[in-house]
Amino acid sequence: TYIGPLTMREALDQSRNVPAVKTLYLAGIPDTIQTARAMGITTLEDESRFGLSLVLGGAEVRLVDMVSAYGVFGNDGIREPMVSILKVTTGDGTVLEEYKPQEERVIETQVARLINDVLSDNNARAPVFGYSNPLFLGDRPVAAKTGTTQDNRDGWLVGYTPGLAAGVW
Repeated sequence: TYIGPLTMREALDQSRNVPAVKTLYLAGIPDTIQTARAMGITTLEDESRFGLSLVLGGAEVRLVDMVSAYGVFGNDGIREPMVSILKVTTGDGTVLEEYKPQEERVIETQVARLINDVLSDNNARAPVFGYSNPLFLGDRPVAAKTGTTQDNRDGWLVGYTPGLAAGVW
């Protein structure tokens, strides 16, 4: 349904498809895929397979990769690879192995902060989700993005704060 002009903020928060496709068209598929890879998406291998439907669920993407990518926003543009074990110690506390941070800046800080502001804007998403929606946690700023694939075959939500990113498929 045509609803008239929207800001980019409203389009993103309301999960509007046409603005998403137009944005991908303007940004370019190769550059967008390169950014997605830098943010942790590992499944976009053969670029020739992807067109403008990429932003509408037209590619296989693992939930763990989506959580990694959205975690970059919550971390001010810095990607930290996912880690399962942070430290291994003996019974007396001797450290046998310990994870060393491997941070990499993949997007500019201000870009990440702008996305965070948009994805935590309850007023912008209210026309679709309502003001009292499960994505709103009162005074706790939480950024969240929903997504579905064609025919609602798959639905997901990724939410994050500066210290935690989580996803549900």
